[in-house]
Amino acid sequence: MALDLFKKVETRKGLFAVEKITLIYNLLTSILILFLFQEMDHPVQMLIDRAMIAGMTFLLMYLYRLAPCKFSAFVRIAIQMSLLSYWYPDTFEFNRIFPNLDHVFASAEQWLFNGQPAVWFCLRFPQMWVSEPFNMGYFFYYPMILIVVLWYFIYRFQYFEKLSFVLVTSFFIYYLIYIFVPVAGPQFYFPAIGDDNVAQGVFPSIGDYFNHNQELLPGPGYDHGFFYNLVEGSQQIGERPTAAFPSSHVGISTLLMIMAWRGSRWLFACLFPFYILLCCATVYIQAHYLIDSIVGFISAFGLYVVVTWMFKRWFAQPMFK
Repeated sequence: MALDLFKKVETRKGLFAVEKITLIYNLLTSILILFLFQEMDHPVQMLIDRAMIAGMTFLLMYLYRLAPCKFSAFVRIAIQMSLLSYWYPDTFEFNRIFPNLDHVFASAEQWLFNGQPAVWFCLRFPQMWVSEPFNMGYFFYYPMILIVVLWYFIYRFQYFEKLSFVLVTSFFIYYLIYIFVPVAGPQFYFPAIGDDNVAQGVFPSIGDYFNHNQELLPGPGYDHGFFYNLVEGSQQIGERPTAAFPSSHVGISTLLMIMAWRGSRWLFACLFPFYILLCCATVYIQAHYLIDSIVGFISAFGLYVVVTWMFKRWFAQPMFK
C-alpha cells in the first residue's frame, strides 16, 4: 500500500484540533497553578514546563509549513499524544493537596458488594494461568492505543485528526476529574490503612497522607511471571497515587474499541480479547475499585458522543485540501 508519506500537499495553516485542546488544557491548569501557588510543591517549574509545551506546539506548527505532508502531520499529532505521559502524573501535583477520598469509594464498594472485589479477585485466582493473561492485558493498554492510532493513520487518514482529538480530549477530561476527585485506588489506599482495617471493612479518612507518602506495594498475582514483572516495573516507575476514579484504562480502551468497530470489524475482533483482559486486570491488580471500572466503561460512551460533537462543532476542518 502506497502511503505517500512525504508527498507535498496543500494544507491549512494554523493549529490542529489536538493542539488546540492541549493548549486549552495547558491554560486551564496554568490558571489553577496560580490559584494554588502557595500550596503547590514546585509551581514555578510547572509553569515553565507549560510555557515550553506551548512554545514547542507553535514551533512545530511553523516547521510543518516548510514541509506539509502526512508524515509531518503525524509527527505533530504524535508529539501531542506522547505528552500525555507528562500530563498524567501532573494531576498528582494538584490532587495531593486536597483531602483524599478513597475512604468514600472503598466504603461505597463495601456497601454495594459486601466486601472488596479487588481483594477477592486476586486472592481467589493467584495462579500463573490467571495472573499472566490479566497482566498481559493491562500492559497491552499503550500498544492498543498505538495500534488503533497507526491503523487510522494508514487506512483512514481522513479521520486521523478526529481520532487523535477524541482520544486526547477524553484523556484531558479524565485528568480534570482526577485533579478534583483525589482517589488513589486500592493499591495505594489499602497499604496506607493496613490489611486489618480492610478485612474488617473499616476505611478511615487519611486526609493529605499521599501528599507526603507514595508507597506502592507489589501487586498481587504470580510474581515470577514475565508480564507481571513488566506491569510492576512500569508502575514502580510511572505510577502515582492518583487517577483511580473513573478508570481511564477502561474508559480509553472502550473508546478505542468503539473506534476500532467503526473503522474495521477485523481490527475490533483482534483487539477484543486484550480489551476484556485489560478491563478485568484493572480490578485484579488492585489499581481500581470495581466501581471505578464500571464508571469508566459507562463514561466512555458519553465521552465519545460529547467529544465527537465538540470536534464537529468547534474544531473540524479538513487536514488536507
